Amino acid sequence: MTPFRERPAPDRPGQERPGPGRPAAGGTAAERADALERSFGPLDDPANPLGGASFVAADRAGALPPTAEDVLDAYGMNEEFVPAALGGRLRRMDELGRVLRPVFRRDASLGFGYGLNCFFAATPVWTAGSTEQRERAARLLLGGDRIAVARHGVAHGNDFVRDEFTARPGPGRDLLLNGSKTGIANASRARGLLVFARTGTPGHARSHTVLFLDRDDVPPGRVLDLGRRSTNGMRGAEFGGLGFDDCPVPDTALVGAPGDGYELSLRSSLVIRGLIPSIVLAGADTALRTVAAFAARPRADGRSSLDVQHVRSVLTGAFLDLLLIDCLALVATRALHLLPRQMSVYAAVAAYLAPKLTAEAMDEMSAVLGEETFAEDGAYGMFQKQLRDLPVTSLGHAGSAGRQVSILPQLPFFAQHAWFADPEPPPGLFAPHGDLPPLDLAQPALLGDADPLAATLVASTDLLEEARLPRAGRDAGVLRFLVRAFAIELADLRKAFAGIPQSDRSALASPHSLALADRYTLVLAAAACLGVWREQQASGDATDRFLADTAWPSAALYRLARRLGLALPDRPALAEQRVLAEVMARLHGRRSYDLFNSPLA
Repeated sequence: MTPFRERPAPDRPGQERPGPGRPAAGGTAAERADALERSFGPLDDPANPLGGASFVAADRAGALPPTAEDVLDAYGMNEEFVPAALGGRLRRMDELGRVLRPVFRRDASLGFGYGLNCFFAATPVWTAGSTEQRERAARLLLGGDRIAVARHGVAHGNDFVRDEFTARPGPGRDLLLNGSKTGIANASRARGLLVFARTGTPGHARSHTVLFLDRDDVPPGRVLDLGRRSTNGMRGAEFGGLGFDDCPVPDTALVGAPGDGYELSLRSSLVIRGLIPSIVLAGADTALRTVAAFAARPRADGRSSLDVQHVRSVLTGAFLDLLLIDCLALVATRALHLLPRQMSVYAAVAAYLAPKLTAEAMDEMSAVLGEETFAEDGAYGMFQKQLRDLPVTSLGHAGSAGRQVSILPQLPFFAQHAWFADPEPPPGLFAPHGDLPPLDLAQPALLGDADPLAATLVASTDLLEEARLPRAGRDAGVLRFLVRAFAIELADLRKAFAGIPQSDRSALASPHSLALADRYTLVLAAAACLGVWREQQASGDATDRFLADTAWPSAALYRLARRLGLALPDRPALAEQRVLAEVMARLHGRRSYDLFNSPLA
């Protein structure tokens, strides 16, 4: 077994001394993200040892740039994954999503392998662990160590995830852990191990139990590192195998009760899913910046690719998709605080739709880059890297199918009791900088009892029809038409699901129902977009005039309506021109392609 050197844990945030790259205690998410961005330096500077060229070269070698993890060590990245009550910085999920972006803009292998996977592994402990388990997990992370998670196999899994562990009664009160599993992130690097082990009848709801182990407490020879497994994407991250040979596990290692594994996995997913849009958005941000720079470069005749309407449309559409993804990220993470009884469907929709929109945008941008899409180095090598990494980044335990399946059972209830009846959510759901109540991971419900986000769409229809948005602007007519079309789509979904009993699994699992659920996710994306835009309108904050402009929601809803095959008004060409102007302004002004318009190094 690999020996581990435990570093001393830092003082609590209120007592620490900021160092190079480390944010000051109590800093806002914006200040922390900006500090991390500056620590890495410009991505497009060939002389920067942590620039894009270095990450691309390291990726080819299946590694990370030598000093990349040093930057995160100096920043204290693991503190972001530990609740504030245990000495970390984690107070709000929307802030965690924002702080992750400077890392994932550069390298998903670094972001996932260094720490985000540790957060995924620790979430069941934060959710249901004992006081001692929570404190031990915090000590490990704050001391610079890692925690790896070995989840249970799933019925639709492939050879990469199907193998699993079993735990059976052993001497005294111990369990004996056996089995092996491949594809575990940080398998050999992690001191903490969170294991989903089968303790009951296969296929039963309570067949798995969660165990939290510290390698330093395991007898020698009982944990086996089975070697690294190569992947096409995220080449710099270690995906390896672990084996257990009659490894004794005390009952104090159980997280929750025996048989809680499946429920804990579901509860953890409520937290984890809300972060997926931020990490895929960050990678796509770099891809869009790469393609926009390619399109803007002047040719010998003085013209550029921007003279081609298709190229302009691709850049505009990709930026709109990123804004939609960020609206979903905002709703999913803030709902964990504001709407814990309703947030499960929003987390699932965000995690399901964000990778799909990103994949479509990447395909369209590939056509603009042409043969440069395949560049392994140089100015466009980063696009190829993001093209490989993004599918792995968003795969998760069950992938898109698991997220879609978790949405479906809720739709008949919404159709019968919620749609066109629920009140709107609190405005703070859509406020990127608004305050939030404390994070309580025991509050979220697995199934929602209302759909207030859909009510935002219905209310927006009334507001636009009655012209009660005085700052709606020149695109108000187009936006009014589109919002009405989405309201009609929601009414059609209500008719389709109202007649399906919530217990009719065969009807819910039909291809027709799956297609309807897909349509529902696009309707919710439109609602999230409208909610963010209306909050910007109501705030009167002139710091970001673009988000208060009617151009981007008009163009975004037009793009969504076209995906759904809805009736369309005339194309909002002037609105799209204003969106494209924002794309180029952020390229040249070195600002992020998201709702925050953050400065880049």
